[in-house]
Amino acid sequence: MAEITKTTVKTTALPDNIFAVEVNNHELLKLAYDSYLANSRQSSAVTLKRGEVSGGGKKPWKQKGTGRARFGSSRNPIWRGGGVAFGPTGNENHTKRLSKTSKRVAIRQALTLANIANKVVVLDFKTTGKTSEAAKFLTDNKFDRKVLMVVDEKTPEILRATNNVQSILLVSANYLNVYHILNADKIVFSTKSVAVISKWLTEGEK
Repeated sequence: MAEITKTTVKTTALPDNIFAVEVNNHELLKLAYDSYLANSRQSSAVTLKRGEVSGGGKKPWKQKGTGRARFGSSRNPIWRGGGVAFGPTGNENHTKRLSKTSKRVAIRQALTLANIANKVVVLDFKTTGKTSEAAKFLTDNKFDRKVLMVVDEKTPEILRATNNVQSILLVSANYLNVYHILNADKIVFSTKSVAVISKWLTEGEK
């Protein structure tokens, strides 16, 4: 059986500089959200240029006397089956850069919005590595939708227990991002992860 220790944490117990900041820049949240999607995008689309399409070596018809426009190759982009002009090559760079400071501010704002919406809870989940224990954890706490589980360290036991549970997304505190926060229906922090993320997001501040 899973050993579940509930830690009651009131809103005031969470660091105010992380979970209760002023959210006055929704554009920054959108930039951070779009940046995650763009940086996850792969350039897998490739089209053939005029010189890469097979065939078309013979002139379709003679230059003069047919009454039609002159043409040199059926590989021309305006012909059906011809090459593609300015198509994707597979080398496109879709990444969007966001400064480290901006990312951290956006994460704080996202966590604040989640906290206001009562999506943030602090629970310690201890397991021997069984999927049934993770399922019981969800049932006992009435988590029936997307759960973002934030831990200070991904142990082999927690990984085994949550890997096959579709409604749980396990992340380390240092790799938390705006995309996962905004898409989660519930965010479960372990007790130690709160301290880790607090230290990470305030690093370098006086």
